[in-house]
Amino acid sequence: MQNAIHQPQSILVLGGASDIGRAIVRALDSPTLRRVILACRNPDDVETTGLSDHAEVVAVAFDATEHAAHESFVQSMAATYGDLDIVVQAFGRLGADDGDDPEAAARLAEVNYVGAVSSGLAVARQLRAQGHGTLVVLSSVAGVRTRPSNFVYGSTKAAQDAFATGLGHWLHGSGAHVLTVRPGYVRSSMSAGVPEAPFAVDPADVAAATVKGLRRGSDVVWVPGILRWVFGILRFVPGPIWRRLDR
Repeated sequence: MQNAIHQPQSILVLGGASDIGRAIVRALDSPTLRRVILACRNPDDVETTGLSDHAEVVAVAFDATEHAAHESFVQSMAATYGDLDIVVQAFGRLGADDGDDPEAAARLAEVNYVGAVSSGLAVARQLRAQGHGTLVVLSSVAGVRTRPSNFVYGSTKAAQDAFATGLGHWLHGSGAHVLTVRPGYVRSSMSAGVPEAPFAVDPADVAAATVKGLRRGSDVVWVPGILRWVFGILRFVPGPIWRRLDR
């Protein structure tokens, strides 16, 4: 359980190889932190050193597409390591120019959205049973208004975002909470090779905003904050202009 200044004892990262997920762990590190669980497809390949000066860091096997196993996985993590204070849903795939490949688009949706639903509900049930804890969902501004150049990816993030915010309402009053994080372009291994967009940030910036949101009890965090106002305008830009902006 977190202490009075919202420092967690345990963190579970679903997508333990994620640059942003790992940055969040570093930002939350404190003498209170006892255990960090990095859940990923290839735990033997994930670096567990350098994330915390205080906690035990372990890597375990997890696959976002093994939907039927997600509830038992979350239960086993709680049974093995104790109550889960912070769970970060950090897995995902980036798709660009994916409209010409229906099969690839379906695989993208299975990871980014279907995996988010099955694992998110499994986590929510555990947090509700505990009576405390926060699920941090790494969404994206790409889902606020989908761009022609990556509309399949954007649609998966829009769906994930809608699920996360709805899940937060569903958990209201249970003691558990959902924080939806909407970053713009993040300089990370996932975005390598993708042209940098305006208002680009680093994983540490996303982590800092996430920690601030956790301590404030926020429901949604935009990174950087100016994107809240930028997309407040862009979502109403006429279609012909929106398409031109994406060139």
